[in-house]
Amino acid sequence: MPVADGEMQAYALTLDRFLDHAAKWTPQAEVVSAQADGRRSRIGYADLRARASGVSQVLHDRGVRAGDRVATLAWNSQAHLEAWYGIMAMGAVCHTLNPRLTEDQLAAMIARSEARLLIVSQDLADLAGRLARTAAADIDLLVIDADTTAHDAAPARLAPLIDGADPQIAWGQFDETAPCGLCFTSGTTGAPKGVTYTHRSSYLHTLRLLQTDVLGLSARDRVLVAVPMFHANAWGLPFAIPAAGARMVLPGRRLEGAALAQLIEAEGVTIGVGVATVWLGLLEHLEATGGQTPSLERLVVGGAPLAPALMARLEDRLGVTVQTSWGMTELSPSGVFARPNDPHRSAVRSGRPAVGVDLLLTDADGRPLPDQRGAEGHLKVKGPAVVRRYFGETAPATDEDGWFPTGDLARIDATGELTITGRAKDLIKSGGEWINPAEIEAVVNEIPGVALAAVIGRHDPKWGERPVLVVQTRSEGVSDEALLSPLHTRVASWWIPDVIIRLEQMPLAATGKIDKSRLRAEYGRE
Repeated sequence: MPVADGEMQAYALTLDRFLDHAAKWTPQAEVVSAQADGRRSRIGYADLRARASGVSQVLHDRGVRAGDRVATLAWNSQAHLEAWYGIMAMGAVCHTLNPRLTEDQLAAMIARSEARLLIVSQDLADLAGRLARTAAADIDLLVIDADTTAHDAAPARLAPLIDGADPQIAWGQFDETAPCGLCFTSGTTGAPKGVTYTHRSSYLHTLRLLQTDVLGLSARDRVLVAVPMFHANAWGLPFAIPAAGARMVLPGRRLEGAALAQLIEAEGVTIGVGVATVWLGLLEHLEATGGQTPSLERLVVGGAPLAPALMARLEDRLGVTVQTSWGMTELSPSGVFARPNDPHRSAVRSGRPAVGVDLLLTDADGRPLPDQRGAEGHLKVKGPAVVRRYFGETAPATDEDGWFPTGDLARIDATGELTITGRAKDLIKSGGEWINPAEIEAVVNEIPGVALAAVIGRHDPKWGERPVLVVQTRSEGVSDEALLSPLHTRVASWWIPDVIIRLEQMPLAATGKIDKSRLRAEYGRE
């Protein structure tokens, strides 16, 4: 008889395995949550796993089954994390909602997802009630993050139901290609689109995050998750941190500099992850108060290009390494990361793709550039955690070769470092020629005294469009001449903005990025 070939075990790549692993091998590693009153709660991974299992049983008792969508409208907290794992591990789909979007947008998303149940933070319960009525759907509400003294009035509180549950629901009894999450894009460049994540795609995305030259987490780390759990799976951190057995620090809804500084110091945070505007707030608080964050070693920044001047201020004042990155909701969301200890790191360069992500530069018609190094092109991406089709749509989101067009303009240098040079939709066409706002913004952001800068197009009867510079400064002594003079040697003369608009507070989108849609609406008219 012929000898049988060897065979490996079938092992479904489902997300419940990350929490199972943490509960078994690092059961005392903690999840710490900041409360609105400044207190902090903490729980070990073993106890968190037990409570998440209780969530699964509560949802099952209320009729939720595998494949059903359960929406969450909540901040970064222990209770929200329990809900995440409780939903996904039983095979249901966690549809995260961003409370900073408009009620009309949120109601439309709920209606499109046909969510059966909405889990909501106590301070958002009134909003959730209005959304349930607006969405014209029979949605059950469960409140989390409720004060322990809150009475058991409708809507029901989830915590007492967990305490009374007898978990009988087995986790992971489904195919690894089953959907686990649904997140809609912010809609800053068009109507929001839904991206459905699968267990397999998010599992593989997590393994990529754990690589040394990506996040490189270890069990000694204490990671502040300042990126919201309702935004692109919190960049995958709720899966990666337990997988590494690290401490997870959740700030709740308070992301102002003073609250973050207190949390970092109290919990000995070593790594902070969030958008640049969050770290700008922390920096300005520490500069104003003379405070210190000695435990902090690294800040991971994404969401929008980082100003070189801000990167230098962060590293000099906080004594940290700033690690840049780039990604999108459609990429689960990470695309590239700068190496954490790269001595040649730069705010301009976003980093390299790790295994599992491939990049392609094309011309405006989608044809690959003959030389993929050193030339600017339209960026496309491919990989097992990249969207293939948007939620509810029949047409693929990729081209015929499987590449997803990101809408970004980019360069890849000789070492493989990616630099995002702008958004194709942000380009300004003046006199028949293109102006790239990102290049102007990069120069202005280097000017001392500038906090945030954005360039938008304004309709012009002669040229079609002309650039307008919108700035938020840190002091009143930054003159128009100081803002424009560096541009004369860095960009073409006809790129220089005709108008400067000064704002006390730059409008930010729900994801923490500058809201260019709002700027165009308010300042883009002739």
